[in-house]
Amino acid sequence: MVSWILPFGVALVTGILSSWGVGGGTLLLVCMTLFLDVGQREAQAVNLLFFLPTAAIGLFFHRKNGFLDKEVWRQSAVPGALASLAGALIATAVDVSLLRRPFGVFLLYSGASMLWSARKGK
Repeated sequence: MVSWILPFGVALVTGILSSWGVGGGTLLLVCMTLFLDVGQREAQAVNLLFFLPTAAIGLFFHRKNGFLDKEVWRQSAVPGALASLAGALIATAVDVSLLRRPFGVFLLYSGASMLWSARKGK
């Protein structure tokens, strides 16, 4: 009966962090694979679905508040969508064990970059 509490808590925390710009989608992916025993491919699919409404709402409010650079948006929307589609197709064709190491390296690099920039800012 309480099996929904952990997934709900993970979604809530990552949703809050995502709204603060912390990268909740990445945290969602990590939490799902480590704590909820979800396969990496399934977690990536959920992560993409998690991102779509967040991005749409962000785009709406950036446009509403005048922060949207329309020229940059026009130039990047189609290539970004095509690159995302290509990446998703490649990810489904590649063995999951090959994806784990580069993703782990990416997470370590991202974390180190954030820590390094935070220390430089002081």
